[in-house]
Amino acid sequence: MADSARFSLASEPLALGALDGRYRPAVAPLVDYLSEAALNRDRVHVEVEWLIHLTDQSVLPGAGPLTEEQRAGLRKIVTDFDGDSVSELAEIEAVTVHDVKAVEYYIGRRLEALGLAHLTAMVHFGCTSEDINNLSYAVGVKGAVEDVWLPAARSLVEQIGRMAEETRDVPMLSRTHGQPATPTTLGKELAVLAWRLTRQLDRIAATEFLGKINGATGTYAAHYASVPSADWQHVSKTFVEGLGLTWNPLTTQIESHDWQAELYADIARFNRILHNLCTDVWSYISIGYFAQIPVAGATGSSTMPHKVNPIRFENAEANLEISNGLLDTLAATLVTSRWQRDLTDSSSQRNIGTAFGHSLLAISNVVKGLERLDVAEDVLADDLDHNWEVLGEAIQMVMRAEAIAGVPGMENPYERLKDLTRGHRVDAERMKEFVQSLGLSTEAEARLLELTPANYNGIASQLVDHLK
Repeated sequence: MADSARFSLASEPLALGALDGRYRPAVAPLVDYLSEAALNRDRVHVEVEWLIHLTDQSVLPGAGPLTEEQRAGLRKIVTDFDGDSVSELAEIEAVTVHDVKAVEYYIGRRLEALGLAHLTAMVHFGCTSEDINNLSYAVGVKGAVEDVWLPAARSLVEQIGRMAEETRDVPMLSRTHGQPATPTTLGKELAVLAWRLTRQLDRIAATEFLGKINGATGTYAAHYASVPSADWQHVSKTFVEGLGLTWNPLTTQIESHDWQAELYADIARFNRILHNLCTDVWSYISIGYFAQIPVAGATGSSTMPHKVNPIRFENAEANLEISNGLLDTLAATLVTSRWQRDLTDSSSQRNIGTAFGHSLLAISNVVKGLERLDVAEDVLADDLDHNWEVLGEAIQMVMRAEAIAGVPGMENPYERLKDLTRGHRVDAERMKEFVQSLGLSTEAEARLLELTPANYNGIASQLVDHLK
Protein backbone atom coordinates (compact mmCIF):
# COMPACT_ATOMS: atom_id res chain seq x y z
CA MET A 1 0.00 0.00 0.00
CA ALA A 2 1.35 3.43 -0.87
CA ASP A 3 2.15 5.68 2.09
CA SER A 4 -0.33 8.28 0.83
CA ALA A 5 -3.13 5.74 1.10
CA ARG A 6 -2.20 4.48 4.56
CA PHE A 7 -4.37 5.59 7.47
CA SER A 8 -2.21 7.45 9.97
CA LEU A 9 -2.48 6.51 13.63
CA ALA A 10 -0.23 9.34 14.79
CA SER A 11 -3.15 11.51 15.90
CA GLU A 12 -4.78 8.72 17.88
CA PRO A 13 -4.23 8.39 21.68
CA LEU A 14 -2.21 5.20 21.28
CA ALA A 15 0.84 4.03 23.22
CA LEU A 16 4.17 4.07 21.44
CA GLY A 17 5.81 1.71 23.92
CA ALA A 18 4.72 -1.64 25.31
CA LEU A 19 4.74 -0.46 28.94
CA ASP A 20 1.97 2.03 28.20
CA GLY A 21 0.21 -0.42 25.92
CA ARG A 22 -0.24 -4.16 26.47
CA TYR A 23 1.75 -4.24 29.72
CA ARG A 24 0.15 -1.23 31.36
CA PRO A 25 -1.66 -3.19 34.12
CA ALA A 26 1.60 -4.70 35.37
CA VAL A 27 3.44 -1.38 35.65
CA ALA A 28 0.58 1.02 36.44
CA PRO A 29 1.60 1.48 40.12
CA LEU A 30 4.81 3.19 38.99
CA VAL A 31 2.88 5.93 37.18
CA ASP A 32 2.15 7.64 40.49
CA TYR A 33 5.89 7.99 41.15
CA LEU A 34 7.89 8.03 37.92
CA SER A 35 5.70 9.50 35.20
CA GLU A 36 6.04 13.04 33.88
CA ALA A 37 2.84 13.98 35.69
CA ALA A 38 4.18 12.55 38.96
CA LEU A 39 7.41 14.50 38.50
CA ASN A 40 5.43 17.72 38.10
CA ARG A 41 3.31 16.93 41.15
CA ASP A 42 6.50 16.32 43.14
CA ARG A 43 7.90 19.61 41.87
CA VAL A 44 4.79 21.35 43.18
CA HIS A 45 5.24 19.47 46.46
CA VAL A 46 8.88 20.57 46.83
CA GLU A 47 8.11 24.20 45.94
CA VAL A 48 5.20 24.33 48.40
CA GLU A 49 7.21 22.74 51.21
CA TRP A 50 10.11 25.14 50.54
CA LEU A 51 7.76 28.08 50.87
CA ILE A 52 6.38 26.71 54.13
CA HIS A 53 9.88 25.93 55.40
CA LEU A 54 11.12 29.44 54.72
CA THR A 55 8.23 30.91 56.68
CA ASP A 56 8.68 28.41 59.52
CA GLN A 57 12.35 29.37 59.78
CA SER A 58 11.45 33.09 59.68
CA VAL A 59 14.27 33.55 57.19
CA LEU A 60 12.87 36.57 55.37
CA PRO A 61 11.75 39.66 57.30
CA GLY A 62 8.03 40.18 56.89
CA ALA A 63 7.30 36.54 56.12
CA GLY A 64 6.62 34.95 59.46
CA PRO A 65 5.07 31.56 60.19
CA LEU A 66 1.83 30.73 58.40
CA THR A 67 -1.41 29.84 60.09
CA GLU A 68 -2.46 26.21 60.10
CA GLU A 69 -5.21 27.08 57.64
CA GLN A 70 -2.71 28.69 55.24
CA ARG A 71 -0.34 25.73 55.51
CA ALA A 72 -3.21 23.31 54.82
CA GLY A 73 -4.29 25.42 51.84
CA LEU A 74 -0.82 25.34 50.34
CA ARG A 75 -0.54 21.59 50.76
CA LYS A 76 -3.96 21.18 49.18
CA ILE A 77 -2.38 22.49 45.96
CA VAL A 78 -0.40 19.24 45.98
CA THR A 79 -3.15 16.85 47.05
CA ASP A 80 -5.55 18.38 44.49
CA PHE A 81 -3.06 17.89 41.65
CA ASP A 82 -4.91 15.97 38.92
CA GLY A 83 -5.43 15.67 35.19
CA ASP A 84 -6.65 19.25 34.92
CA SER A 85 -3.50 20.36 36.73
CA VAL A 86 -1.38 18.51 34.19
CA SER A 87 -3.18 20.28 31.37
CA GLU A 88 -2.83 23.69 33.03
CA LEU A 89 0.89 23.17 33.57
CA ALA A 90 1.29 22.20 29.93
CA GLU A 91 -0.44 25.41 28.87
CA ILE A 92 1.85 27.50 31.09
CA GLU A 93 4.95 25.66 29.85
CA ALA A 94 3.93 26.31 26.26
CA VAL A 95 4.51 29.98 27.08
CA THR A 96 7.49 29.73 29.45
CA VAL A 97 9.17 26.95 27.48
CA HIS A 98 10.52 25.88 30.88
CA ASP A 99 9.01 23.12 32.98
CA VAL A 100 10.12 24.29 36.45
CA LYS A 101 9.21 27.92 35.76
CA ALA A 102 5.76 26.69 34.79
CA VAL A 103 5.44 25.07 38.22
CA GLU A 104 6.41 28.34 39.90
CA TYR A 105 3.69 30.21 38.00
CA TYR A 106 1.17 27.42 38.65
CA ILE A 107 1.63 27.84 42.40
CA GLY A 108 1.68 31.63 42.17
CA ARG A 109 -1.77 31.62 40.54
CA ARG A 110 -3.22 30.00 43.67
CA LEU A 111 -1.73 32.18 46.38
CA GLU A 112 -4.21 35.06 46.16
CA ALA A 113 -7.13 32.77 46.92
CA LEU A 114 -5.27 31.65 50.04
CA GLY A 115 -4.62 35.22 51.16
CA LEU A 116 -0.92 34.78 50.41
CA ALA A 117 -0.45 36.94 47.33
CA HIS A 118 2.21 38.91 49.26
CA LEU A 119 4.36 35.75 49.34
CA THR A 120 4.41 35.23 45.57
CA ALA A 121 8.03 36.37 45.44
CA MET A 122 8.93 33.64 47.93
CA VAL A 123 7.93 30.85 45.57
CA HIS A 124 11.17 29.37 44.22
CA PHE A 125 13.17 31.79 46.40
CA GLY A 126 16.93 31.30 46.02
CA CYS A 127 16.41 28.25 43.83
CA THR A 128 17.83 27.12 40.56
CA SER A 129 15.72 24.61 38.64
CA GLU A 130 17.95 21.77 39.75
CA ASP A 131 17.22 22.53 43.40
CA ILE A 132 13.64 21.54 42.65
CA ASN A 133 14.37 18.81 40.14
CA ASN A 134 16.91 16.84 42.17
CA LEU A 135 14.59 16.76 45.17
CA SER A 136 11.56 15.89 43.07
CA TYR A 137 13.37 12.99 41.40
CA ALA A 138 14.67 11.76 44.74
CA VAL A 139 11.19 11.86 46.28
CA GLY A 140 9.70 10.05 43.27
CA VAL A 141 12.38 7.38 42.99
CA LYS A 142 12.32 6.79 46.76
CA GLY A 143 8.56 6.30 46.65
CA ALA A 144 8.77 3.98 43.63
CA VAL A 145 11.42 1.85 45.29
CA GLU A 146 9.87 1.68 48.75
CA ASP A 147 6.18 1.52 47.84
CA VAL A 148 6.17 -0.42 44.55
CA TRP A 149 9.36 -2.10 43.37
CA LEU A 150 10.74 -3.42 46.67
CA PRO A 151 7.42 -4.91 47.87
CA ALA A 152 6.98 -6.69 44.53
CA ALA A 153 10.57 -7.97 44.55
CA ARG A 154 10.38 -9.12 48.18
CA SER A 155 7.11 -10.92 47.51
CA LEU A 156 8.75 -12.78 44.62
CA VAL A 157 11.75 -13.76 46.74
CA GLU A 158 9.43 -14.99 49.49
CA GLN A 159 7.66 -17.10 46.87
CA ILE A 160 10.99 -18.61 45.82
CA GLY A 161 11.79 -19.21 49.48
CA ARG A 162 8.53 -21.09 50.00
CA MET A 163 9.29 -23.26 46.97
CA ALA A 164 12.73 -23.95 48.41
CA GLU A 165 11.18 -25.04 51.70
CA GLU A 166 8.62 -27.26 49.98
CA THR A 167 11.27 -28.98 47.86
CA ARG A 168 14.15 -29.04 50.34
CA ASP A 169 14.11 -32.85 50.45
CA VAL A 170 13.56 -33.49 46.73
CA PRO A 171 16.84 -35.00 45.46
CA MET A 172 18.14 -33.70 42.15
CA LEU A 173 21.10 -34.45 39.94
CA SER A 174 23.45 -31.48 39.70
CA ARG A 175 24.97 -30.45 36.43
CA THR A 176 28.27 -28.63 36.51
CA HIS A 177 29.41 -27.55 33.04
CA GLY A 178 26.20 -29.22 31.89
CA GLN A 179 27.49 -32.66 32.96
CA PRO A 180 26.11 -34.97 35.68
CA ALA A 181 27.69 -34.03 39.02
CA THR A 182 27.30 -34.51 42.76
CA PRO A 183 23.57 -34.53 43.56
CA THR A 184 21.82 -31.80 45.49
CA THR A 185 18.19 -31.06 46.30
CA LEU A 186 15.87 -28.87 44.30
CA GLY A 187 15.09 -26.84 47.41
CA LYS A 188 18.73 -26.10 48.11
CA GLU A 189 19.27 -24.82 44.56
CA LEU A 190 16.23 -22.55 44.82
CA ALA A 191 17.48 -21.38 48.22
CA VAL A 192 20.78 -20.31 46.64
CA LEU A 193 18.90 -18.00 44.29
CA ALA A 194 16.62 -16.68 47.04
CA TRP A 195 19.67 -15.95 49.20
CA ARG A 196 21.42 -14.07 46.41
CA LEU A 197 18.34 -12.01 45.59
CA THR A 198 17.75 -11.19 49.26
CA ARG A 199 21.25 -9.74 49.63
CA GLN A 200 20.59 -7.36 46.76
CA LEU A 201 17.22 -6.33 48.19
CA ASP A 202 18.85 -5.55 51.52
CA ARG A 203 21.37 -3.32 49.74
CA ILE A 204 18.58 -1.58 47.83
CA ALA A 205 16.54 -1.08 51.01
CA ALA A 206 19.55 0.66 52.58
CA THR A 207 19.85 3.20 49.75
CA GLU A 208 20.54 6.80 50.71
CA PHE A 209 18.40 9.15 48.62
CA LEU A 210 20.40 12.39 48.51
CA GLY A 211 19.19 15.89 47.87
CA LYS A 212 20.43 19.48 47.86
CA ILE A 213 19.02 23.01 47.73
CA ASN A 214 21.95 25.44 47.52
CA GLY A 215 21.55 27.62 44.45
CA ALA A 216 22.92 28.03 40.96
CA THR A 217 26.39 26.57 41.57
CA GLY A 218 26.05 25.13 45.08
CA THR A 219 27.51 28.18 46.86
CA TYR A 220 24.39 29.79 48.38
CA ALA A 221 25.55 33.00 46.68
CA ALA A 222 22.07 34.41 46.02
CA HIS A 223 20.88 33.35 49.47
CA TYR A 224 23.57 35.28 51.31
CA ALA A 225 23.35 38.23 48.93
CA SER A 226 19.65 38.60 49.72
CA VAL A 227 19.52 37.54 53.39
CA PRO A 228 23.06 37.47 54.81
CA SER A 229 21.90 36.96 58.40
CA ALA A 230 20.39 33.49 57.81
CA ASP A 231 22.16 30.19 58.43
CA TRP A 232 21.45 28.91 54.96
CA GLN A 233 23.22 25.58 55.39
CA HIS A 234 20.98 24.83 58.36
CA VAL A 235 17.92 25.92 56.38
CA SER A 236 18.96 23.70 53.47
CA LYS A 237 19.82 20.66 55.58
CA THR A 238 16.64 20.71 57.64
CA PHE A 239 14.53 21.14 54.52
CA VAL A 240 16.08 18.25 52.64
CA GLU A 241 15.86 15.98 55.67
CA GLY A 242 12.26 17.07 56.19
CA LEU A 243 11.48 15.56 52.78
CA GLY A 244 12.80 12.21 54.03
CA LEU A 245 16.07 12.52 52.12
CA THR A 246 19.76 12.70 53.02
CA TRP A 247 21.35 16.13 52.71
CA ASN A 248 24.25 16.47 50.27
CA PRO A 249 26.38 19.43 51.46
CA LEU A 250 28.75 19.64 48.49
CA THR A 251 27.47 19.95 44.93
CA THR A 252 27.76 21.96 41.74
CA GLN A 253 24.53 23.26 40.22
CA ILE A 254 23.29 19.67 40.25
CA GLU A 255 23.16 17.03 42.93
CA SER A 256 25.81 14.63 41.70
CA HIS A 257 23.50 11.61 41.17
CA ASP A 258 26.00 9.20 42.70
CA TRP A 259 23.24 7.70 44.85
CA GLN A 260 21.20 7.07 41.72
CA ALA A 261 24.12 5.28 40.05
CA GLU A 262 24.55 3.11 43.16
CA LEU A 263 20.86 2.28 43.32
CA TYR A 264 20.56 1.44 39.62
CA ALA A 265 23.65 -0.78 39.78
CA ASP A 266 22.10 -2.70 42.69
CA ILE A 267 18.76 -3.10 40.92
CA ALA A 268 20.58 -4.19 37.75
CA ARG A 269 22.44 -6.82 39.80
CA PHE A 270 19.13 -8.06 41.23
CA ASN A 271 17.83 -8.22 37.66
CA ARG A 272 20.82 -10.28 36.54
CA ILE A 273 20.40 -12.79 39.36
CA LEU A 274 16.70 -13.03 38.53
CA HIS A 275 17.67 -13.56 34.89
CA ASN A 276 19.86 -16.44 36.10
CA LEU A 277 16.82 -17.94 37.85
CA CYS A 278 14.80 -17.62 34.64
CA THR A 279 17.39 -19.42 32.52
CA ASP A 280 17.80 -22.16 35.13
CA VAL A 281 14.07 -22.75 35.52
CA TRP A 282 13.62 -22.65 31.73
CA SER A 283 16.30 -25.32 31.42
CA TYR A 284 14.75 -27.46 34.15
CA ILE A 285 11.42 -27.24 32.32
CA SER A 286 13.12 -28.32 29.09
CA ILE A 287 14.48 -31.53 30.67
CA GLY A 288 11.21 -32.28 32.43
CA TYR A 289 12.12 -31.49 36.04
CA PHE A 290 9.21 -29.05 36.13
CA ALA A 291 5.86 -29.63 34.45
CA GLN A 292 3.91 -26.53 33.50
CA ILE A 293 0.31 -26.42 34.61
CA PRO A 294 -1.72 -25.36 31.55
CA VAL A 295 -3.95 -22.32 31.75
CA ALA A 296 -7.48 -23.26 30.76
CA GLY A 297 -8.25 -22.03 27.26
CA ALA A 298 -4.72 -20.75 26.61
CA THR A 299 -2.82 -21.53 23.40
CA GLY A 300 0.71 -22.82 23.91
CA SER A 301 1.75 -22.90 20.29
CA SER A 302 -0.13 -21.61 17.26
CA THR A 303 0.59 -24.83 15.34
CA MET A 304 1.66 -27.50 17.87
CA PRO A 305 -1.20 -28.15 20.27
CA HIS A 306 0.85 -30.38 22.59
CA LYS A 307 3.14 -27.53 23.68
CA VAL A 308 3.04 -25.39 26.80
CA ASN A 309 5.80 -22.87 26.22
CA PRO A 310 7.70 -21.30 29.16
CA ILE A 311 6.78 -17.84 27.94
CA ARG A 312 6.66 -16.20 31.37
CA PHE A 313 10.35 -16.84 31.91
CA GLU A 314 11.26 -15.87 28.36
CA ASN A 315 9.29 -12.65 28.68
CA ALA A 316 11.01 -11.93 31.98
CA GLU A 317 14.45 -12.52 30.45
CA ALA A 318 13.79 -10.00 27.69
CA ASN A 319 12.42 -7.36 30.04
CA LEU A 320 15.27 -7.79 32.51
CA GLU A 321 17.73 -7.25 29.67
CA ILE A 322 15.93 -4.09 28.52
CA SER A 323 15.73 -2.81 32.09
CA ASN A 324 19.44 -3.41 32.61
CA GLY A 325 20.32 -1.72 29.34
CA LEU A 326 18.68 1.43 30.68
CA LEU A 327 19.89 1.04 34.27
CA ASP A 328 23.48 0.50 33.15
CA THR A 329 23.30 3.58 30.94
CA LEU A 330 21.80 5.68 33.72
CA ALA A 331 24.39 4.51 36.23
CA ALA A 332 27.23 5.23 33.81
CA THR A 333 26.09 8.63 32.53
CA LEU A 334 24.48 10.32 35.54
CA VAL A 335 27.74 10.51 37.51
CA THR A 336 29.33 12.82 34.93
CA SER A 337 28.49 16.48 34.34
CA ARG A 338 30.60 18.97 32.42
CA TRP A 339 32.03 21.51 34.84
CA GLN A 340 29.20 22.89 36.99
CA ARG A 341 26.29 21.65 34.83
CA ASP A 342 25.13 20.22 31.56
CA LEU A 343 21.76 18.86 30.53
CA THR A 344 22.59 15.25 29.70
CA ASP A 345 21.19 14.16 33.06
CA SER A 346 17.88 15.86 32.34
CA SER A 347 17.25 13.75 29.24
CA SER A 348 18.60 10.58 30.85
CA GLN A 349 16.45 10.79 33.96
CA ARG A 350 13.27 10.84 31.91
CA ASN A 351 13.90 7.12 31.30
CA ILE A 352 14.01 6.10 34.96
CA GLY A 353 10.37 5.03 34.91
CA THR A 354 10.93 2.88 31.83
CA ALA A 355 13.90 1.13 33.48
CA PHE A 356 11.85 0.37 36.60
CA GLY A 357 8.85 -0.61 34.49
CA HIS A 358 10.63 -3.36 32.59
CA SER A 359 12.06 -4.75 35.83
CA LEU A 360 8.64 -4.72 37.52
CA LEU A 361 7.09 -6.38 34.46
CA ALA A 362 9.74 -9.12 34.62
CA ILE A 363 9.05 -9.68 38.32
CA SER A 364 5.34 -10.03 37.56
CA ASN A 365 6.05 -12.59 34.85
CA VAL A 366 8.34 -14.67 37.05
CA VAL A 367 5.70 -14.73 39.79
CA LYS A 368 3.11 -16.00 37.33
CA GLY A 369 5.52 -18.48 35.80
CA LEU A 370 6.48 -20.00 39.14
CA GLU A 371 2.82 -20.31 40.12
CA ARG A 372 2.24 -22.62 37.12
CA LEU A 373 5.04 -25.09 37.92
CA ASP A 374 4.66 -28.60 39.24
CA VAL A 375 7.73 -30.57 40.36
CA ALA A 376 8.10 -33.82 38.39
CA GLU A 377 9.71 -35.87 41.17
CA ASP A 378 9.57 -39.06 39.10
CA VAL A 379 11.68 -37.44 36.37
CA LEU A 380 14.23 -36.20 38.90
CA ALA A 381 14.40 -39.67 40.50
CA ASP A 382 14.83 -41.41 37.14
CA ASP A 383 17.63 -39.02 36.17
CA LEU A 384 19.46 -39.82 39.39
CA ASP A 385 19.04 -43.55 38.93
CA HIS A 386 20.67 -43.34 35.49
CA ASN A 387 23.78 -41.64 36.85
CA TRP A 388 25.35 -43.87 39.49
CA GLU A 389 28.76 -42.72 38.34
CA VAL A 390 28.30 -39.52 40.40
CA LEU A 391 29.12 -41.62 43.47
CA GLY A 392 32.68 -41.79 42.17
CA GLU A 393 33.53 -38.65 44.12
CA ALA A 394 32.35 -40.16 47.40
CA ILE A 395 34.16 -43.45 46.85
CA GLN A 396 37.52 -41.91 46.01
CA MET A 397 37.30 -39.56 49.00
CA VAL A 398 36.55 -42.48 51.32
CA MET A 399 39.55 -44.30 49.84
CA ARG A 400 41.75 -41.27 50.55
CA ALA A 401 40.54 -41.21 54.15
CA GLU A 402 41.18 -44.95 54.46
CA ALA A 403 44.69 -44.53 53.08
CA ILE A 404 45.43 -41.83 55.65
CA ALA A 405 44.15 -44.18 58.35
CA GLY A 406 46.61 -46.86 57.19
CA VAL A 407 44.28 -49.20 55.33
CA PRO A 408 46.36 -50.95 52.62
CA GLY A 409 45.45 -51.11 48.94
CA MET A 410 43.99 -47.59 48.69
CA GLU A 411 46.50 -46.27 46.16
CA ASN A 412 45.50 -44.06 43.22
CA PRO A 413 41.82 -43.64 44.18
CA TYR A 414 41.10 -40.89 41.65
CA GLU A 415 42.62 -42.79 38.75
CA ARG A 416 40.79 -46.00 39.65
CA LEU A 417 37.43 -44.22 39.80
CA LYS A 418 38.21 -42.42 36.55
CA ASP A 419 38.79 -45.76 34.83
CA LEU A 420 35.50 -47.05 36.19
CA THR A 421 33.27 -44.05 35.49
CA ARG A 422 34.62 -41.76 32.79
CA GLY A 423 32.74 -42.33 29.55
CA HIS A 424 30.87 -45.28 31.04
CA ARG A 425 27.40 -45.74 32.46
CA VAL A 426 27.62 -47.43 35.83
CA ASP A 427 24.54 -49.02 37.34
CA ALA A 428 23.84 -49.86 40.98
CA GLU A 429 25.09 -53.43 40.70
CA ARG A 430 28.37 -52.50 39.05
CA MET A 431 29.01 -49.81 41.65
CA LYS A 432 28.28 -52.26 44.48
CA GLU A 433 30.71 -54.81 43.03
CA PHE A 434 33.42 -52.16 42.71
CA VAL A 435 33.02 -51.00 46.31
CA GLN A 436 33.15 -54.54 47.61
CA SER A 437 36.34 -55.21 45.65
CA LEU A 438 38.32 -52.36 47.20
CA GLY A 439 39.23 -53.91 50.54
CA LEU A 440 37.81 -51.04 52.57
CA SER A 441 37.32 -51.28 56.32
CA THR A 442 33.99 -52.84 57.26
CA GLU A 443 32.53 -49.53 58.47
CA ALA A 444 33.62 -47.58 55.38
CA GLU A 445 32.34 -50.26 53.00
CA ALA A 446 28.96 -50.38 54.74
CA ARG A 447 28.70 -46.60 54.57
CA LEU A 448 29.38 -46.54 50.83
CA LEU A 449 26.98 -49.37 50.11
CA GLU A 450 24.23 -47.28 51.69
CA LEU A 451 24.84 -44.43 49.27
CA THR A 452 22.68 -43.89 46.21
CA PRO A 453 22.53 -40.94 43.83
CA ALA A 454 19.27 -39.98 45.57
CA ASN A 455 20.74 -39.75 49.07
CA TYR A 456 24.25 -38.53 48.22
CA ASN A 457 23.49 -34.86 48.76
CA GLY A 458 25.19 -34.07 52.05
CA ILE A 459 23.31 -31.53 54.15
CA ALA A 460 21.59 -29.89 51.19
CA SER A 461 18.21 -30.00 52.91
CA GLN A 462 19.55 -28.33 56.07
CA LEU A 463 21.13 -25.50 54.10
CA VAL A 464 17.66 -24.21 53.21
CA ASP A 465 17.38 -23.11 56.85
CA HIS A 466 19.72 -20.22 56.06
CA LEU A 467 16.76 -18.46 54.44
CA LYS A 468 15.01 -18.14 57.82
